[in-house]
Amino acid sequence: MTNRLPGGFWLLILLLVLPVWAHHSISSEFDTSKTFNISGTLTKVEWVNPHAYIYVDSKDSQGTTVAYALETGPPGNLRRAGVLRTMFTVGEKVTVEAYAAKDGTQHLGLVKSITFADGHTVVMGRDPKDLEKINKSE
Repeated sequence: MTNRLPGGFWLLILLLVLPVWAHHSISSEFDTSKTFNISGTLTKVEWVNPHAYIYVDSKDSQGTTVAYALETGPPGNLRRAGVLRTMFTVGEKVTVEAYAAKDGTQHLGLVKSITFADGHTVVMGRDPKDLEKINKSE
């Protein structure tokens, strides 16, 4: 006689494990040794899980508008670090320093810092090199 677990049990296990598979480190998607800077107009803010996004329209060297999608951390982590959704105003001029996508996708990046028109800067998260040092020492 074999002991069989009901299909619902395996479905539940699968659903519990999927979020673990979906999680990724920033270094799997972005090259933290390559940064780029853009200046432009904040066109959209998506304050949603698992990562908030900001969208910036910038002009290239020919004057053509280029749209950038820029990933940040999870909204909860940002809030705990003092970065709030209300700090971002669509239409505002910003300068963003971001990590480049590893796969070479143009106009996509992970926000390192944002400087607003009034000169104040918001830094997103910790420098990955600092995190690597911390993780190696633990």
